Amino acid sequence: MSALFLLAFPCYVNYIYSMEKAVSQFLNYLTVEKGLSRNTLESYERDLRKYSDYLKKNAITDIRAVSKSDVFGLIEHLRGSGLSASSTARAIVAVKGLHRFLLSEGRSDKDPTEAIESPKRGLILPKVLKADEVEALLAAPQGNAQEAVRDRAMLELLYATGLRASELVSLGAGDVDFEVGYLKAFGKGSKERVVPLGEAALGSLRTYLEEARPVFLKGRTSHDLFVTRLGSGMTRQCFWKIIKKYARLAGIKKNISPHVLRHSFATHLLEHGADLRSVQTMLGHADIATTQIYTHLEAERLKKLHKEFHPRG
Repeated sequence: MSALFLLAFPCYVNYIYSMEKAVSQFLNYLTVEKGLSRNTLESYERDLRKYSDYLKKNAITDIRAVSKSDVFGLIEHLRGSGLSASSTARAIVAVKGLHRFLLSEGRSDKDPTEAIESPKRGLILPKVLKADEVEALLAAPQGNAQEAVRDRAMLELLYATGLRASELVSLGAGDVDFEVGYLKAFGKGSKERVVPLGEAALGSLRTYLEEARPVFLKGRTSHDLFVTRLGSGMTRQCFWKIIKKYARLAGIKKNISPHVLRHSFATHLLEHGADLRSVQTMLGHADIATTQIYTHLEAERLKKLHKEFHPRG
C-alpha cells in the first residue's frame, strides 16, 4: 500500500477487516452464489469459528494480517487438540476457501494458504448395519399408537431410499407418488432427484397417512409429510432422538445415526448386485468418487469372509 494512498485516506490505516465480517461475507457468497445446503454452511461456520478462536488467541484481529506460518500454526493446533485427520482436513478446506474468496473479491492482496496442501484424510469406512440389525431396527416401533406408526414409516422410508435425514424431514406431502412408487427428494444445492420406493416402505407410509398423520394435525393442514404429535414439521434433531431410541430397543450396540441407515442402504444394494452409477443417482452424489467409498467397504467385507472361511485365509 503506497504512502500516497495512506496520506489521501488516513482513515484506512485504522480500518480492521475483522474475521467476523470476512466469514459473514464468505458464508453469504456460499449461500447465494454456490447454493450450498444449510448443513454444509453450518459445517463451514463451525470450522471457521475454530479458526477465529485461534487467531484471537494469537492476537490477530485483521484477517489480512494472517501469514503462512499462522496457517501452519493452526494446523498444528488442530492436530494437537485431538481433532481427527478428517476433521482437520475439512477445517483447512474451509480456511483455504475463505482466503481464496477474499483474494478473488479484492478484499485481501494475498492468500496465505496458497501453497499449503490440505492434510491427508485417510480412508475412513462408514459404519453399516448388518441385514439382521436393520430388520430389528425396523421392527422396533411396536403397536398401533400413532407415534409408532409414524416412526415405523420414517425408518422404512429412510432405509428404502438412502435419504439424508435433512431430506427425509423436508419431504412434502405431495412428494410421494404411490401409483408409480417413487418420491422426489431435494438434496444439496436444492437439486431434485427421483428415488424408487419398495412395497414395504409404501405400505408403512400409507398406514401413517391414513391412521397417524390426521390425528397429529387435528383437522389442520401442513405441507410437511412427517409431523410431530403437536402438528409441527419433524426436525432433524427430533428424528435423531427417534432413531437412537429404537436402536436401543432393538439391542443394537453400535453408535447409530440416520446416516448409518443411508450407508447401509448403499452397501446392501452393492452387495446384492446394484451398479455403482445407479447407487450414485439414488444417493444424490454429484461425483461418483464419493460413492466409491462403498466399494472399499464391500472389498473389506470380502477380505474378512475370505480370511474366515478360506483354508489358507
